[in-house]
Amino acid sequence: MIKEKLKLAILDMNNDEPNQGLRCITEIVNSFSSEVDYQIFNVRAKDELPDTSFDIYISSGGPGSPLDEGKWRKPYLKLMQNLWDFNKTSNGQKKSVFFICYSFQVICDYFQLGELKPRRSTSFGILKVHQTKKGHNDVIFKGLNDPFYAVDSRDWQLIQPKLTVFKKHGATILCLEKIRTHVELERAIMAVRFSEEFVGTQFHPEAEPVSMEAYFKLEENKNKVISSFGAEKYSQMMDRIDDPEKIELTYNTILPQFIENAIIKIKEPLMSK
Repeated sequence: MIKEKLKLAILDMNNDEPNQGLRCITEIVNSFSSEVDYQIFNVRAKDELPDTSFDIYISSGGPGSPLDEGKWRKPYLKLMQNLWDFNKTSNGQKKSVFFICYSFQVICDYFQLGELKPRRSTSFGILKVHQTKKGHNDVIFKGLNDPFYAVDSRDWQLIQPKLTVFKKHGATILCLEKIRTHVELERAIMAVRFSEEFVGTQFHPEAEPVSMEAYFKLEENKNKVISSFGAEKYSQMMDRIDDPEKIELTYNTILPQFIENAIIKIKEPLMSK
């Protein structure tokens, strides 16, 4: 019987810019409050980082270039390398890490998994994501449709995967962006399992429909979307927000299953002692 709760670190990569994602992450984590205690670390704005004593780590999305050389970068990547090394050498408990959007881009660049490049134009909306064969069998996507829908908001993309590097790390591509028959552009990589414990998505699995709908109904935000992407894109997004088979299903599936699976993996070696 485990008496102490597990420790979960939320790494806030938003650089103090207003966002909905951090609140959504904490809501999901709070649904595991009987088993997990969490702490938030403001990585980019305040140079806050956890140590390696936490059991589970969730690194958020954020604004700006994933190649930003802020003073947070080296300590952040050192932490990730330390967690990676710990998992490689540990015969018991291991550290589970989830990377979202900006964090996903940063860690993919660190592992040199492919070409990380600016997009020709921003990808924004509630868009289709297609699973690979490996993705179909991955625990975080269990119960999702293929394709499934997710909130996509990015100016960068990971393309041209270096398959020899993937093989070296034992990493696999789990998802690709929507099929675009009208353009001859390579499809971006939308999710990667770096190892049994490290996994990440280019999209936002934490986005939940109720707050998103309220946020984008505000006149200021509505006008911002329309001026940037057009009225048709805004209308399409609002139609998809409250569909229970779209982002609500993604919200209820990916991060919860990551946390649940991490808890199980941590408990197994403890229970066997």
